[in-house]
Amino acid sequence: MKLKHIIILISVALIGWFIYDTASLPSVDDLEGNFKEVTVYRNENNTGPITRIYAVTVEDTLWQQMQTYGDMMPHTKYGNTKVYFFLSNSPVPTQITPGDENISPEYEQYVLAKYEKDAMGQIIFTKYPFR
Repeated sequence: MKLKHIIILISVALIGWFIYDTASLPSVDDLEGNFKEVTVYRNENNTGPITRIYAVTVEDTLWQQMQTYGDMMPHTKYGNTKVYFFLSNSPVPTQITPGDENISPEYEQYVLAKYEKDAMGQIIFTKYPFR
């Protein structure tokens, strides 16, 4: 009977520890810069490469925070994830399209940085990619 109580106590402690550990993981809300996702594109393909493209606003040119934000975005093996960063007080596209040109040319001048993680997991972070 005593062994049964010890096993239950250990199980409850482990479950509590798992919940605490999961709840304390860092998220994009923990980053400086007040990141806000304006629009997102995700292709419908669930059997092949998944493409994700984001337009995000940030309050300042916090390059390291932008890179960390991009690292936290979902990425699928053999897929592609792109994040375009804009200042929060600048014009931001409300629609993103797949392909080589993801944002309309009139918004390119407002892009602070572009984060891309390609199909092989290579990360490319470019400051002012259209200048």
